[in-house]
Amino acid sequence: MQIGFINSIASWWFNKRLSDLRLFMKNPVNTQEEQLNLLLQRSRFTQFGKKYRFKNIRNIPKYQKQVPLNNYQSLWPYIDQMMQGKPDILWPGKIKWFAKSSGTTGSKSKFIPVSEEALEFNHFQGVKDALAFYVNNYPDTKIFQGKTLKLGGSKQLLKFDQAYVGDLSAIMIDNMPFWSNLVTVPEKKTALLPDWEVKLDKIIEEALKVQLTGLAGVPSWMLMLLQEVLKRTGKQHILEVWPDLEVFFHGGISFAPYKEAYQKLFPKENFHYLEIYNASEGFFALQDQKTAGELLLMLNYGVFYEFIPMNAYKGINSTEIIPLKDVQLDQNYAMVISTNSGLWRYIIGDTVRFTSLKPYRIKITGRTKHYINVFGEEVIIENTDKAIEQAAKQTNALVKEYTLAPVFMQTDQKGAHEWIIEFDKTPDDFEKFKILLDQNLQSVNSDYEAKRYKNMTLKPPVVHQARPHLFYDWLKQKGKLGGQNKVPRLSNDRKILEELLVLNQKV
Repeated sequence: MQIGFINSIASWWFNKRLSDLRLFMKNPVNTQEEQLNLLLQRSRFTQFGKKYRFKNIRNIPKYQKQVPLNNYQSLWPYIDQMMQGKPDILWPGKIKWFAKSSGTTGSKSKFIPVSEEALEFNHFQGVKDALAFYVNNYPDTKIFQGKTLKLGGSKQLLKFDQAYVGDLSAIMIDNMPFWSNLVTVPEKKTALLPDWEVKLDKIIEEALKVQLTGLAGVPSWMLMLLQEVLKRTGKQHILEVWPDLEVFFHGGISFAPYKEAYQKLFPKENFHYLEIYNASEGFFALQDQKTAGELLLMLNYGVFYEFIPMNAYKGINSTEIIPLKDVQLDQNYAMVISTNSGLWRYIIGDTVRFTSLKPYRIKITGRTKHYINVFGEEVIIENTDKAIEQAAKQTNALVKEYTLAPVFMQTDQKGAHEWIIEFDKTPDDFEKFKILLDQNLQSVNSDYEAKRYKNMTLKPPVVHQARPHLFYDWLKQKGKLGGQNKVPRLSNDRKILEELLVLNQKV
């Protein structure tokens, strides 16, 4: 009776919602103009709105002329005031929640404001719409006949001045309605446990007692949980544990490196994978079609979008910034957002490519800087430069060149980072250098630190010592000696690293 009632309510709501979604898909440019006007009208009496005269802005060109581009550093003075409990700074009223994520520049962590409007009309709306499209694409789904296992982060909500700080998933879990326990697992109390190992044990304990039909989470963390389930149950694949599982909603990092491992866990053709694009800064896009690889840009979630062509990208000094109506297919853009949490013309750091203009669909192409984010660690060059500099100093070494790449997770193997480093002066103690390199990277990047916690997701890094002139020989081989040519420090694939490892064997 309960299952039938839930199915009836869900089908009615999703059909109604799809009508609204098709409306914005038909009128994308008007929708975006309306979103901007609503944001400006709502925030005209905030400190930021008064400074940049929001009440005088009537169109997109005036907005772009009057309000500067921003990054985390330029908005930090405002965010700092908000965290102290001051109202009406970037967004009307007081902001209670701040999503903590790794900083991309000087600070170890960023604190992203999350308003009540953003929670309700952005993040939660995105989750519901992802389900709406799923039900539309698979009308025979039985997802509501069981529960969905949602796997969030491991940061507990903590009181910080007048605000609560935690990762986005903790904020969302803490604010979920009471009835969510009818359709999801684990219980809120379990989901918010701060100790990952304790939480993992309790989640599995709860999940094994129920009928699961769906999964939701980051691929790397979910893979680790599912591997532990197989160990405890002695089963060969997950469908022997939960035969009714039919879909995995995933996001946060690229799914590509994990695809083979998941196919072994779910050996049936009709198991579905759906990608969402939900970040601390907002819920931006979701997979609306059965075919993977491109995401529908959600234009009515309280976010106004602008785009900087990457061939003209100069950070907050960029001068070529275009609205949605002017984007072109198959060009790489840095994404700029204005949100209902008060992030005004904020360069989020992600790059996207449009695969369709009717409707607007995107593919996430990376970051505005070189990075590694295979496991959700968001390591950037600044992090690795600092870590290797300190490790060299601590072991009396001189580093000449380096690069690193991921060691991808397998069904029975955890991930890692693999480095190859050429020294002008080798460390006094190479084993100590490797330990310090790992520790220093953890100290400057909280997401890497979380993935390395008790070797849960990432094993200690693999570090190779390069022969003399290795990087010079590699550049020569590529015809890239001199000028501005250099070996990329970070890669999300292993192509460069594998070439260097082979070349390192040759004298």
